[in-house]
Amino acid sequence: MNKIIITFLSFFMLCCSSDNDEAVKQISLRLHFTHNWDDTPISSDDFGKFNYENQKGNKISIEHLKYLISRVNITKSNNDTIKFQGYKLITLDDEVFYELPETISEGSYKLSFTFGFNDDDNISGAYPDLNAVNWNVESDKPGGYHFLQLEGKYKDSLGMEKPYLFHAIKAYNAVNDSIKDTSFKLDLGTISLKNNATIEVKMNLAEWFKNPHPWDLNERSTDLMMNFDAQLDMSDNGKDVFRIGEITQ
Repeated sequence: MNKIIITFLSFFMLCCSSDNDEAVKQISLRLHFTHNWDDTPISSDDFGKFNYENQKGNKISIEHLKYLISRVNITKSNNDTIKFQGYKLITLDDEVFYELPETISEGSYKLSFTFGFNDDDNISGAYPDLNAVNWNVESDKPGGYHFLQLEGKYKDSLGMEKPYLFHAIKAYNAVNDSIKDTSFKLDLGTISLKNNATIEVKMNLAEWFKNPHPWDLNERSTDLMMNFDAQLDMSDNGKDVFRIGEITQ
């Protein structure tokens, strides 16, 4: 009888062990950043073409796009947070993937990241790789690093082509010598993961010129980095720019 009981318990424990192994399946995760204008895909092949019109009726081209994200986190329902490494400088010139450095267990996660660097991370001269590609802000005030460089041309009210330099940094008010952090955290929602997954993160460039501040390039197109109000408005508009797209598993 004892042998029968021991055999049964051994079989039961083996089954439980197999169930546990399956329950803690490990998967890999990466983000894929894509770009669009109100759902029309954008690639570097579209550079220099006046294919787009913003909410104020400005016809524009895109010739350069780079932006920085940091503090990318996925958080499980029990509030355990797993962090991607460091930060990522993203450019429209290349197809950009950003991989989680470790595997995770299957389940539901909340995805979030910071656009730009927050004040704790935005330290002048601290990142040699960003310095090497001139991503730092050259002036001592506000200092730190760019969050966004979106450049191209627009057609003014007379149909003449003029440049725009839509550059986002932390805001500096020269009147009272004050600096305001204009980075922002984005919570993109909950994702359910069962297998190795690629999550598309979509940037809609049209949103930079939309809400809550419709942007007229005839009024604000260049010299925006030291324009305190312009930097605040860019930060506001940026909060609707990103969405989760297709999840491939």
